[in-house]
Amino acid sequence: MIAAARPDDAAERQAQLLRGCLDMCLLALLAAEPAHGYELVRRLDTAGFGTVSYGTVYPLITRLHRLGLVANALQPSPGGPPRKIYRLTDTGHDRLRAWRDQWVQFAGVVNATLAVPPPTPGDDHEHVDIER
Repeated sequence: MIAAARPDDAAERQAQLLRGCLDMCLLALLAAEPAHGYELVRRLDTAGFGTVSYGTVYPLITRLHRLGLVANALQPSPGGPPRKIYRLTDTGHDRLRAWRDQWVQFAGVVNATLAVPPPTPGDDHEHVDIER
């Protein structure tokens, strides 16, 4: 049985969707232009993801670096210590292309599934009582 919708259901669903694609989105942002962590958080917000915490972005960037998808270099900062600027490696560009293709196919399947109209009450569809 599906529980009744709660007010925080939309936020939880959004968080689950973001977890599934944030690494790909970070690679896409870095493919457009290298950036430091603060800038990546700002770009995610500007792109419409809302506030994504540094505590989410930095561990993910570290993982992408460990996988060889992202490289970093120190760049002088105008008012403080040097900043790590992240950029995609060749492997990162290849992975982004593969993930982008996979995403387009997956989103197409989801969109096609969601586009199937629900049966109209009174149609000859067999209805199953799920509460049995």
